This record gives sequence, structure tokens and C-alpha cells, in this order.
Amino acid sequence: MKTAKILKDNETQTLLLPAEFNLPGDEVYIKKVGNTIVLIPKDDSPWQPFFDSWDLFTEDFMEDWEKPAA
Repeated sequence: MKTAKILKDNETQTLLLPAEFNLPGDEVYIKKVGNTIVLIPKDDSPWQPFFDSWDLFTEDFMEDWEKPAA
């Protein structure tokens, strides 16, 4: 797993990403989930990863699902 350097300046932080993680454009959508931070290029739809993963689900992926008790 690669790492990135964090530069701190007052209350802001800057991440120095390795070249292989370069992102297009000059803005990203950012989302924090627990202690994980997700960056999505603003040039792309924030929903695109969801749409791209749709084909990974089989037709029967919900067949064994049981609705939780209310």
C-alpha cells in the first residue's frame, strides 16, 4: 500500500499524492466515511463508481436477503 505526505497549515491540510494517483481537473468531491476519506474527481459524476460497479452484481444477488425485523 502506498502512502501520502500530509502538510499541515493552521486548520487546513494538504495531501501530497504519489504521481500514480494524479487526478484530472483541479477539484474533487470529498466524503469522510468513518476514518476513511474518499476523493472523486469533480470532472466525473460522484455516482460513476456506483454505475461502474452495477455489472458486478448477479441477477440473484438479493435472493438470500432477509428483511430485518421492524
